[in-house]
Amino acid sequence: MVATLVVTALAVALGQSWGRDDQRAATAPAPRAVTPTASVVLNGTDDAFIQLLIPMNEGALALIDHLDTRPAGTDPSLRDLLGEIREAHQAELRDLRGLLAAGNVPESNIHEGHQMPGMVTDVGLAQVRDAPDAEVPSRATALIRAHLAQTVVLCRGERNAGGSPELKALAGRIEQARAAELASLDSRPATAKAAPAR
Repeated sequence: MVATLVVTALAVALGQSWGRDDQRAATAPAPRAVTPTASVVLNGTDDAFIQLLIPMNEGALALIDHLDTRPAGTDPSLRDLLGEIREAHQAELRDLRGLLAAGNVPESNIHEGHQMPGMVTDVGLAQVRDAPDAEVPSRATALIRAHLAQTVVLCRGERNAGGSPELKALAGRIEQARAAELASLDSRPATAKAAPAR
């Protein structure tokens, strides 16, 4: 019930634009991290997008970090791809936090403890930690695929309803990156593809 209400609230936020008083701006050169140099105005959709994508990226990074502790023989193709995803996600976090700072908006994990679509939660991470080595690639792939796909949805919402040109441009770049990552994930050998995590 709580998760449903949160998802509904986020959908409303991503479908509307609320203005904020004058706030700070940033430039967002691709593909490197944003270095705020001026002020930017973030509306309610912009804020909701950033405050959700930050913990989503952090959850995915926690999963990737855990996979590094598993046996070296665990699906090298997945490990290589996740290394690329890690680098991109870390750069995105710098970009997103740079825009929050440029907009004079404090970071707040309003979704902490919620079962948000596409978010690697503590429960999902624990299931991977407890899984036998042979099941880790399929479980991890299912979680990463859901994360990447949901981020595409969120980026489209930001591009359609966001107010900040800088953030909308960043969302477009993230959406393209996620689409490429999904394609790479799905082009791996059939034996390495995911079964849904339980």
